Amino acid sequence: MKTRSKAAVGYIRVSTEGQAQNGVSLDAQRDRIQTWASQNGYSLAAVHVDSGISGGKLTNRPAAQKALAEACRRKAALVVYSLSRLARSTKDAIETSERLHKAGADLVSLSEAIDTTTAAGKMVFRMLAVLAEFERDLVSERTTTAMRHLKSQNRRIGRWLPYGFDLGADGRHLTEIPAEQQTITLIRQWHTAGASLRVIADQLNGQGIPAKQGGPWSHVAVHRVLHAA
Repeated sequence: MKTRSKAAVGYIRVSTEGQAQNGVSLDAQRDRIQTWASQNGYSLAAVHVDSGISGGKLTNRPAAQKALAEACRRKAALVVYSLSRLARSTKDAIETSERLHKAGADLVSLSEAIDTTTAAGKMVFRMLAVLAEFERDLVSERTTTAMRHLKSQNRRIGRWLPYGFDLGADGRHLTEIPAEQQTITLIRQWHTAGASLRVIADQLNGQGIPAKQGGPWSHVAVHRVLHAA
């Protein structure tokens, strides 16, 4: 009985109209993908092409979306010439790989020799995933430390002014607004007593106490006040 070949879906992209019209870059990518499929016992079901499209978000590239969807539907291997053709960063590539994995599909990048159809390829990609997670944690840690430092100096953080404060005359430091500080105390007391965010918002609106921009309170605005401390 003849064994049914496994399916592969190719995705290729060129970032300039000149490359798209010339076709060499496209042909080179297509040939590499076809060669991999033939050498590894895969049937190349389709090759999706984004011509003259830069490597922005995956959602802005129609052919990339189609290739990803088809690979997931077929439980196939999504094959690309390089990760740069598919994703903007390692993080984006890992998120794409996770989507493929959940669908029972695989990711193959020929230039980086990443091939999650093999045990060795899975190990390499997992190592990249760990490094990417480590990088995200470092960024988050640095951001948290910087935010705490600014807050300790009573400095403005972000674009919007937090409830209870106004911008000082120097345009950098915050000054307290007594009436709003009283409202913050009231919100904390209600929350400590067990009132939900929505109940607190209703109570503030019922008493005619305006939110930061003069509008009504919502549970989201109450949450922001409670977690700004």
